[in-house]
Amino acid sequence: QVQLVESGGGLVQPGGSLRLSCVVSGRSFTFITMAWYRQAPGKQRERVITITWGGTATYYIDSVKGRFTISRDNARNTVYLQMNSLKPEDTAVYYCNSDPWNYLGAWGQGTQVTVSS
Repeated sequence: QVQLVESGGGLVQPGGSLRLSCVVSGRSFTFITMAWYRQAPGKQRERVITITWGGTATYYIDSVKGRFTISRDNARNTVYLQMNSLKPEDTAVYYCNSDPWNYLGAWGQGTQVTVSS
């Protein structure tokens, strides 16, 4: 069965940086478009940024433009999210999954990102 394991979250001050990682196991990573999602307290989960199999970022929400970068290592079945210039409104649990999410059909536990002074 598919497993997604996110890591790299933590507490960071505004303006700081974090790098999240997500390892996918249980099925082939081949040709799967992947994305990072996030869910802030009291809000619905939202798709943040997407990357194709070939490494092209094809979607991102306006609020992370110029600050977040998605990348992937297909040999390691791993997706990364580099987050710079973090803001308090970036506080959320971050998840990776396929895009659309129900292609892989499972969610990991997520990793908490808290931006606060």
